[in-house]
Amino acid sequence: MNFIEAQKDFLDWLEVIKNKSPKTVEQYDRHLRKFGEYLEDKNIDSFDFEVEKIDLKLAEGFRTYIHKQALKKISIKTANAYMITLRSFLKFLEKKWVTALSPTAIDLIKAEQRQVEFLTEEELQKLFQTPDTNTIIWKRDIAIMECIYSTGLRISELTGLNRQDINLNTKEFAVRGKGRKVRVVYLTDHAAKLIWEYLNARQDSLSPLFLRHNVKHDNIDVLEDEQMRLSRFFITGMIKKYALKSGILKDISAHTLRHSFATTLLNAWADLRSIQEMLGHASINTTQVYTHVTNPKLKETHKKFMK
Repeated sequence: MNFIEAQKDFLDWLEVIKNKSPKTVEQYDRHLRKFGEYLEDKNIDSFDFEVEKIDLKLAEGFRTYIHKQALKKISIKTANAYMITLRSFLKFLEKKWVTALSPTAIDLIKAEQRQVEFLTEEELQKLFQTPDTNTIIWKRDIAIMECIYSTGLRISELTGLNRQDINLNTKEFAVRGKGRKVRVVYLTDHAAKLIWEYLNARQDSLSPLFLRHNVKHDNIDVLEDEQMRLSRFFITGMIKKYALKSGILKDISAHTLRHSFATTLLNAWADLRSIQEMLGHASINTTQVYTHVTNPKLKETHKKFMK
């Protein structure tokens, strides 16, 4: 089977059989196109290349190619992502009874323990008290930050929210996260109140829960929902701006508030399995990174009660 044909079949399989999200399929496609570029760089015609010829030397050469082609040094996580795609591709070929390199032959580089950046209770208070509550932009921004901290949403989950998705009466709603898995998240009373105040201040009928407000009001009704929806880059920049304004020196992002949500729960003795469910982690191993953050607090508690 030639590489281009196998690549197309693999992507179709991911989309139709495995029900992967468009974003995931796009990432696999991008990685395999890079593998095709690597073949061309080795003077191998990717349209004629037979996947049965993929061996360990070729796979390891691809890893080296990724590093050399990068404009700046890439992280271990990024390099591993390309190799994970290649392994998944080889697993697919196995299912199709195509004899090629065994996916287990490709090793991943062991990464260092992931560092989690989060805000302390004092820093959270500073962040949430910084802007001016009299403007609709501030009503939106504080509602966004409190929503993320209250629910632990990923930024992609937040930007995709529409008004009808969220129930401010029950203060809970469902989101579709990574792998298209649905989970229920919960708003605090305060977060629900802030979202209600923001929506009540709006004078439009657009669907997105959070909107751009840098357009003339007269033009809003002629714009489509997606033109008015906030991007992940905008929200990250907005949170960084308020952090600097409040005197927080940490390089924070929307994900920092998600981390803060998890560490707040863990410090309050919530069990790890519950936190895993609320964050939408597929594996408990991902959630366990937060235990390293809270260990000092656990030690203090142990010393207090265990004489």
